[in-house]
Amino acid sequence: MNHRFYNKNEKEQNRILITIAICSLIVIVLSIIISIYSRIYVIGILTFSITLSIIAPFFDMPSLNKSGRIIYYSSLFVIEKPKNGRIKIHGGTLFDYYFVIENQMNGKQRTDFIIQQYLEGLLHLLKKHEKDKRMKISGTSYIINKRTAEKIGFRIIETDFLQKIILTYNYFNILISNSIAKNKLSFPKLNKTKTFEANIAQLLERKEYIEKLNNLLKNKIVNSLQD
Repeated sequence: MNHRFYNKNEKEQNRILITIAICSLIVIVLSIIISIYSRIYVIGILTFSITLSIIAPFFDMPSLNKSGRIIYYSSLFVIEKPKNGRIKIHGGTLFDYYFVIENQMNGKQRTDFIIQQYLEGLLHLLKKHEKDKRMKISGTSYIINKRTAEKIGFRIIETDFLQKIILTYNYFNILISNSIAKNKLSFPKLNKTKTFEANIAQLLERKEYIEKLNNLLKNKIVNSLQD
């Protein structure tokens, strides 16, 4: 897995996290001072909330990975520890986007790379759980469209209310992630977020197509970066 954060030693990782924590604390303290002097207290409240939502994955992901509560199957594809016959999958967070996506990539290359990493992670997941054919897999994404999801074996289901609340709270986090993915300021349309579901058996039926699409995108990215 090519992930610049996890490729560093523990001392370097801790230095990065401490720097993020200090910078965030400075921003929060300054916003509180401004809100007190201006008596516009909403400034401090909003800054505190937004800052926490942005930096949260930088601390959560390394911690959850270390404890085994999440597992990386590619640089931008993680799963929660299987529970009750179900696996929840997630695309990369802002933390992963920052440390994985190369700066020289343009918007199209970045989108292709993200989808390719999803597919590669999914293939590794299928290999690991190919005997658990009844195991349910579900996830939510604003990157993969309905057509692609259905072609690789998923069906679209209604996004539950709690997930919508979480997405709304993390809007600024998603805004930055989406802008990194598109390589330009790009406001996410949360109403276009898709929740998809399938079992292992259904995905295995589409394994050949997934492999073909994964290799196609991988070659496309390599060739475009060489041009």
